[in-house]
Amino acid sequence: MAHGKRYQKRAALVDSKKSYALADAAALVVTTSPARFDASVEVHVRLGIDPKKGEQQVRGTVSLPHGTGKSKRVVAFVPADREADARAAGADLVGGKELIDQIRTTEHIEFDVAVATPDLMKDLATIAKILGPRGLMPSPKNDTVTPKIAEAIRELKGGRVAFKNDATSNVHQIIGKASWGAEKILENATTFLDAIRRAKPPSAKGTYIQSAFLTTTMGPSVKVQL
Repeated sequence: MAHGKRYQKRAALVDSKKSYALADAAALVVTTSPARFDASVEVHVRLGIDPKKGEQQVRGTVSLPHGTGKSKRVVAFVPADREADARAAGADLVGGKELIDQIRTTEHIEFDVAVATPDLMKDLATIAKILGPRGLMPSPKNDTVTPKIAEAIRELKGGRVAFKNDATSNVHQIIGKASWGAEKILENATTFLDAIRRAKPPSAKGTYIQSAFLTTTMGPSVKVQL
């Protein structure tokens, strides 16, 4: 892929053969963004797991100290007597069976993440084929099915993210904006990598985290020293 002079000038600041201490990688990634807009900063982690084995799936949630820089539209599926609490906590869309019926009929989605109280899950099962393929089905595994619905909404709005490996054993996550500076990116990256380490499956053998890179939208990758 051909890159312009703006990219090449910044990429020249990164030694592609070198692994950088996380603090140095955070500093480099925010200074080498070639984008003319406030680019997102991403972390990409290669794991030593077999993604075909269910017991080696890596998934979890973590609250990033500074959020992701990207606002999330949260829908809360709750019974009528919990709707006021969900709205007060910051949910962008709130409803119960009527909202579920509406989504089943229209298949129209206007949210990025869904939370639900346990008693609504039997009704949500009717739209699982709509939400599931988009990664929007609430699940106890990522703490989006909970009786503590207001707490879950506040955490999601405040920077809690869910992560899981893909079919190639990689995990990808946005951890901020280039304009934030190195310190905030370092804190978010440290928190996220610590969460990945804690999520190591007991059956995973050999080197668990094989590589990690920081990059910005359209920017060069910076390899992190593990």
